[in-house]
Amino acid sequence: MTANPSSVTRRRTARKLHPSEYRILAEFRFALRQFLSFSESAAGELGLAPQQYQALLAIIGLGANQKGVTINALARTLLIKHNSAVGLVDRLQDEGLVTRRTATDDRRKVNLQLTPRGLRIFEKLAAAHREELTRLGPQLAEYLDYFSRTPGRLASPSIRRAAKASPGAHSRRARGSGRG
Repeated sequence: MTANPSSVTRRRTARKLHPSEYRILAEFRFALRQFLSFSESAAGELGLAPQQYQALLAIIGLGANQKGVTINALARTLLIKHNSAVGLVDRLQDEGLVTRRTATDDRRKVNLQLTPRGLRIFEKLAAAHREELTRLGPQLAEYLDYFSRTPGRLASPSIRRAAKASPGAHSRRARGSGRG
């Protein structure tokens, strides 16, 4: 995969991290991975592959202001090739989760929409994801706030404690309830 030229330039000009920031970065990565792991498991419990849930989310999210989502738009959103998106949509259609409709403005385009069954499954997953983000959100927000600050500014007390604690300690503290 080729790096974006602008991101390469930013990396060259970015300041070097302080050694204590490596732990904060690792904790942030761990928190992101926790959410992704949750998402994969939640989708699997309802018989979907993680990418299928992502497709349903993209179709609903992008299609809210449109008459549907094209396969090209879905491919761009999921960062996959067009032919992979076609296969993904084929599988979703076979499962009765999406329908294809010819676009009225351009008959070469096909718009995707969720079926009532697809919408029911999506809503269950979206509610579960919202609940998980409610749990992990404050922790993720702290990390994002820390890394969006001007270099050299101090982190919040809980982030500083995480940088000094053992790996995963901040995430375990944030969970509190023992769920995980």
